[in-house]
Amino acid sequence: MKKCKLYTMKRIYLFLMLLIVIYLKGFSQQDPQYNMYLFNQLVINPAYTGTRDAMAIVASLRNQWVSFPGAPQTAYLSLHAPIKKYRLGYGIAAMNDRIGARTTSAAYGSISYILPITSKWKLSFGTRAGAINYQFNLNKTEYKDGNDNSFILLNNYQKTVLDIDAGIYIYTRSFYVGWSVTHLNQARIIQDNWQLSGSMQSIMYTLSPHNFFTIGKSFFINDNFLINVNYMQQGVRKIYKGDLSLNTRIKNRLWLGVFLRGGYGGGFLTQIIVTSQFKIGYSYDRGANTSKLLGPTHEIMIGWDIRPKNNTAVINPRFL
Repeated sequence: MKKCKLYTMKRIYLFLMLLIVIYLKGFSQQDPQYNMYLFNQLVINPAYTGTRDAMAIVASLRNQWVSFPGAPQTAYLSLHAPIKKYRLGYGIAAMNDRIGARTTSAAYGSISYILPITSKWKLSFGTRAGAINYQFNLNKTEYKDGNDNSFILLNNYQKTVLDIDAGIYIYTRSFYVGWSVTHLNQARIIQDNWQLSGSMQSIMYTLSPHNFFTIGKSFFINDNFLINVNYMQQGVRKIYKGDLSLNTRIKNRLWLGVFLRGGYGGGFLTQIIVTSQFKIGYSYDRGANTSKLLGPTHEIMIGWDIRPKNNTAVINPRFL
């Protein structure tokens, strides 16, 4: 037994070292940030659709930098489930994100094809499409130059466009790796001209593709204790940021975790498994150095798994 535990701890140590090396290379982002993405990877990868053995419903609310006026506030709601007979997954999701004078609302439908590679390994291909609406209202914004009218176009502006994402996801009972890209069609939100200081100026705002890479491994210490190590790298316009986390599950009832985000700081998260179907989670983070001035961030989530009556097993523990 002692040799087995020593071997397991060596594997954890080697895996952590590997992720730290990757993490040191990563460091930025534009789309809404989620601390609790491990509870629901559908927020970053449509290939996650249908990979749980249940109809999974998740709602989350994030209040970022609470000491900073106009700071981001993000709400997310999703539902997804497998269609095992056809090796498919389907899902829907809605999102609302507010930051300053900009409000973004979106609704998506997703579909995936789940291909068994071996008895343990599965490969999922997924895509997501929907409508995303951007609203700008700068008429209440105070400018340093009272005569500055360069953003008069955005005093009351909104536009809805098509948005398309895609991804792949490979997983076993204790390991997963995924890659996804959002805004594949690079929809154009704003393109216009205005007169400024006797010359014509232009303004253009186009959605840029965002890349998400995730990799994680769960280590089963015993029936009452599990350790999950996860790394995520986000990238947009050749700017990258890494997110490294360590999470533990205790007696199938409680998740506790800590994470470190490149260029920002760290935080912690927890999830209480109230029943085999219902769970609730909370996350807190605060930036380091000058990022502390923005204030802390709070994020809560509620998850509900709907399964057939004859299926009472705990959902695969590779996911929080």
